[in-house]
Amino acid sequence: MQPDSYDIKAKIGVIFQEVAVFQELTVYENIDYFCGLYIKDKNKRKQYIEDAIQLVGLEEFKKFYPKQLSGGLLRRLNIACGIAHKPELIFLDEPTVAVDPQSRNNILDGIKKLRDNGATIVYTTHYMEEVEIICDRVIILDKGKILANGTTDELKELAKIEEKVTVEVNNLEEKYIEQIKKLENVDEVTYNGNTLLITYKKGKNNLVELIDYMKEENIKYNKIYSERPTLNDVFLELTGKGLRD
Repeated sequence: MQPDSYDIKAKIGVIFQEVAVFQELTVYENIDYFCGLYIKDKNKRKQYIEDAIQLVGLEEFKKFYPKQLSGGLLRRLNIACGIAHKPELIFLDEPTVAVDPQSRNNILDGIKKLRDNGATIVYTTHYMEEVEIICDRVIILDKGKILANGTTDELKELAKIEEKVTVEVNNLEEKYIEQIKKLENVDEVTYNGNTLLITYKKGKNNLVELIDYMKEENIKYNKIYSERPTLNDVFLELTGKGLRD
């Protein structure tokens, strides 16, 4: 892309992980500046700015300077600056890093609105739960190589485990843990604090069989539930569980 390829650039929005706004400008002025790079019509730009402010929930902060904003509000401002000109293709690099839960929900809701309004979004994140909320197709990268790609359901089929069962149980004796490991289809058993986690390689009635076993052994538990593998499970299987720098 050439430096003067404004027609192409006007269709692209980029939001970096590091916040990139002008400290000397207010919230409104920052969005106005970045939007004005591509939208010259003043009336149209004014409407676009208001749309961006509403999308990220900064209506009450138009006259604030960046130094007056919390980390979450700064992230929202950063997104507004990148999408105010209504691009067709938007790149987002970990936009929810180090933000409070309320701001995170606001940011994710805004991204979903952009997607639903027709924008194509390339979203980079380490938070697999965000991927499940936002993305239609997923690529798992590790050290620059594509390990897997597809829909969330397609990727979950790559998981080597069929089911995870979590049991809240106090003071479980070691002998019971060893017996559970020998139950049919069990792949791995861990017990930390009062949480027993059992992963199964296959099988459809694992939860029922576990409940029957605990009843026979008179093991009292507070809570028990089953869940399918998550994208996070798939990610760890494909990239490994070792710590990264």
